[in-house]
Amino acid sequence: MTGLPPGRPSHAYLLHGPSGAGKRTIARGFAAALLADGAPDAQTALAVRERATRGTHPDLTWVTPSGAAEMLVSDIDEPVVAAATRTPFEASRRVFVIESAETLNEQAANRLLKTLEEPPQYAHLLLVSDRREEVLATISSRCVHVRFDAPTAETIARGLPAEVDEDARRACARLALGDASRARMLAGEEGRALRRAAQEYVRSALRSATGERKWVDLLQAASAAGVSAGEQVTARLAGELELAPSKERKRLEREAQESRRRAERRARARALDQGLQVVELWLRDVVCVQEGAPELVYAVDRMTELREDAAKGMAARGGVELVRETRARLAVNVSEELALEALAFRVHASAVT
Repeated sequence: MTGLPPGRPSHAYLLHGPSGAGKRTIARGFAAALLADGAPDAQTALAVRERATRGTHPDLTWVTPSGAAEMLVSDIDEPVVAAATRTPFEASRRVFVIESAETLNEQAANRLLKTLEEPPQYAHLLLVSDRREEVLATISSRCVHVRFDAPTAETIARGLPAEVDEDARRACARLALGDASRARMLAGEEGRALRRAAQEYVRSALRSATGERKWVDLLQAASAAGVSAGEQVTARLAGELELAPSKERKRLEREAQESRRRAERRARARALDQGLQVVELWLRDVVCVQEGAPELVYAVDRMTELREDAAKGMAARGGVELVRETRARLAVNVSEELALEALAFRVHASAVT
């Protein structure tokens, strides 16, 4: 992006779309264009854009969550809210890019809200989110929305680790439904375990092997993702605690424990939902094989197993909607084990009727 679109730029934008769609690249280019606007000559404008692109322009602030799972008040208060009240250093504008806007906790969002409602004329905020539906409505409603489309499965597959075999890369890219970060997760160790547990769970349901209690394995895989996220929070905060004054340490330790719990809950819930999405797509893939359309299959590295399930003549189509209903119920805190156990029975019942 080398220039601004026609019209006066808004004070706040929400750039949303799946990971890998180019939101951050466009945010940096747009920020550079905003800062270069009004430069006295083309050479100066080029120098401004180059500095903004490198992240060295004093009127560009790029904010990322300091927590592993959330944006804290300290991430927003001084870097954005207080800074927005001060006039630009060099340019005619100040630009603030806020990544992962969906992770703003309530306190941080409330601090940001006043700046969004009554921004200085020179301030522009670019919020970036992979999950627009999780951005607080009070924040989202005050921004101009810019939607980014998902990258192709081929593009995502090319970005996955080379040590993953080609069929697995293609499968992870297709199963991610356009989300590059989800594809990377599925291609990693935790993702492979989650995917394996999800597929064994749905296959056991189709053959009425509910006594194997495969939903336990799925829950354990989701829990492992939560523990991993919590450990990342602990590791990140450990250094900060060591440097904290002794009188502040107890409070910071309590906050660190709460941050870990929140990170674990969020990561566990997200992993379980992703596992159930794999279940849903498996049932869809079985239908594709049964209908003679294997080219539409997502789990291309599991064609042998899909053909086995398809050959049993199970009516898998009805199970897709059952999985979607369960995903919705889990979002309102129903018992996970009971929901998964009930889903297994219902999937099998729908497949044989």
